[in-house]
Amino acid sequence: MTSFQSSKPQDEQNKDSKSSYFDSPALDVSLAFPQATPASVFPPCTSDYYQFADLLTPEEQALRLKVRACVEKEIAPIMTKYWEKAEFPFEIVPKLGALNIAGGTIKGYGCPGLSVTANALVTAEIARVDASCSTFILVHSSLAMLTISLCGSEIQKQKYLPSLAKLDTIACWGLTEPDYGSDASGLRTTATKVDGGWVIEGQKRWIGNSTFADILVIFAKNKDTNQINGFILKKNAPGLQATKIENKIGLRMVQNGDILMQKVFVPDEDRLPGVNSFQDTSKVLAVSRVMVAWQPIGITMGVYDMCHRYLQERKQFGAPLAAFQINQQKLVQMLSNIQAMFLIGWRLCKLYESGKMTPGQASLGKSWITLRARETVALGRELLGGNGIISDFLVAKAFGDLEPIYTYEGTYDINTLVTGREITGIASFKPVVKPTRSRM
Repeated sequence: MTSFQSSKPQDEQNKDSKSSYFDSPALDVSLAFPQATPASVFPPCTSDYYQFADLLTPEEQALRLKVRACVEKEIAPIMTKYWEKAEFPFEIVPKLGALNIAGGTIKGYGCPGLSVTANALVTAEIARVDASCSTFILVHSSLAMLTISLCGSEIQKQKYLPSLAKLDTIACWGLTEPDYGSDASGLRTTATKVDGGWVIEGQKRWIGNSTFADILVIFAKNKDTNQINGFILKKNAPGLQATKIENKIGLRMVQNGDILMQKVFVPDEDRLPGVNSFQDTSKVLAVSRVMVAWQPIGITMGVYDMCHRYLQERKQFGAPLAAFQINQQKLVQMLSNIQAMFLIGWRLCKLYESGKMTPGQASLGKSWITLRARETVALGRELLGGNGIISDFLVAKAFGDLEPIYTYEGTYDINTLVTGREITGIASFKPVVKPTRSRM
């Protein structure tokens, strides 16, 4: 290619090469593509083909509809803007707080005391419109608040839970570390006993809400006992830093962070007395894994609703896309998956409520549901054609959002191994080390 020399500065050369409309703002999607309605005007729910609403109590159904109305009105119009900027919409926090859903199943302390089923429905309804906002609530409520409820002292519950229930204060939950994800029990963050408290040193990664959380529930290894303990850290504590992880392709509104703790002092009163080993985290993870299984149920419900409306609005070859056989087949396959996903999620809730749910059942539910959700959203991506790659029509955003959900709270593979251990009695997490064979 021929290179031309110019005496003009580089920025002037660039300006000269651009068209007069190069820097013009993008057309609003409703003007650029008037044939179909974007997700900012959210479609009605059409995925309950087998009338699962009949399985719900009147209270559960009423809560479900209340949450649905709120997120469709308050979150749907703004979610694309914030998702693209990878920023969190703080203005929706008071509106979510007014729903009285934070704290989920916790009874007392200003918490709603929901059934596990009702809490799962709340998770799904928020995820149906936006998975990032669903994750925000899940981390705050089903991880951090639940840990304080199950493992905290009475004084800690009274001190922290009421303001967390109102969303006046926000919490995060720090277990995962750079070197320990699936193998979380091997974490390296340490807690050293000193006069009047503990000194925490270490690093956490992928911690949702961490960059703005008022309190941080952190797990560290007690240097005296070599067991995992839990602690409540306050934002802006000396030696504490949380920075945002950039460049994610999914859950972009969630502020995942890297937490650095350099000799952070935690008073004795903020050690969680009910966390004395890694096994104590399982009480919390049992509930949260059920809630996470309901996120992809909600996501696929929203994607199906979007596709159902889009196929009737969008026309090609003189007919709506819904009139073509292959499109109907894909839409029905999506609907079929959602019916099965809902039933497994609902059954998990009932097993938990009756005290019968096992870790393997929770893991199978989470792994299988996320697998089917990926398939379902991929079909939706096909149905929307070019509009399936822009976030304005939901499906592309959901496509990205599912990827971290497929991985967190146990990857697909790790969750299958949890179930495999339960049904065979053989743990296969660590590879078998072959013995060194002698040459003799």
